[in-house]
Amino acid sequence: MKTVYHKADTRGHANHGWLDSYHTFSFANYQNNERTHFGVLRVLNDDIVTQGMGFGTHPHRDMEIISIPLEGDLEHKDSMGTTAVIQKGEIQVMSAGTGVMHSEYNKNKDQAVKFLQIWVFPKETGVEPRYDQKSIKEGEKINGFQQILSPDKNDDGVWIHQDAWFNLANFTKGNGKNYMLHKKGNGVYAFVLKGSAKIGDRILNERDGLGIWDTQSFNLEAVEDTEILLMEVPMELPGYLK
Repeated sequence: MKTVYHKADTRGHANHGWLDSYHTFSFANYQNNERTHFGVLRVLNDDIVTQGMGFGTHPHRDMEIISIPLEGDLEHKDSMGTTAVIQKGEIQVMSAGTGVMHSEYNKNKDQAVKFLQIWVFPKETGVEPRYDQKSIKEGEKINGFQQILSPDKNDDGVWIHQDAWFNLANFTKGNGKNYMLHKKGNGVYAFVLKGSAKIGDRILNERDGLGIWDTQSFNLEAVEDTEILLMEVPMELPGYLK
């Protein structure tokens, strides 16, 4: 099993006033040649959007974009005609494909929004743009893995144009479970949302990240009550990026 460890305080950071953002991988003005992506996982931004502010209308193309609210709610509008609000307990996906314009705003006057913005390279370019969001509250599992994303539109959670599986893991102190990877050649990027967990010999604390590959499985154990996001993705980049 190979691993790469990213401690929380080594992430890129940009505070724009209305947006306070931490970047696990190179993004905007944060450029780190050793942290450009993990397999097809291209962006993992940990964002706080202040009250009444947001991202103005901007374009995306040929990217699978996933948003997971952690606190508050965020309004989404796009050129496909979608207007929606996502909040904690939901997951949103937008396949940018041939091109889409969208905006994201915190319309609340009394609460900041905290959310994860995740970008994944798709298997192929030029797909038809699409939007989806789903509640993930109903499938919450304690001391187990809750699938929130996969390549299969008939499976649990949302789906994307990539052989990727995302799971939320909520474990109480001292409990753990073995994670089995779905596909050969995939790796997993584990990102701690709350608490601390042990994977292999590594203790991960809040907002630490650990990339894991060249293994069929690994064991996760909660050092304290822990919430962790597991993002399983292909390690090999698609042909159009080579």
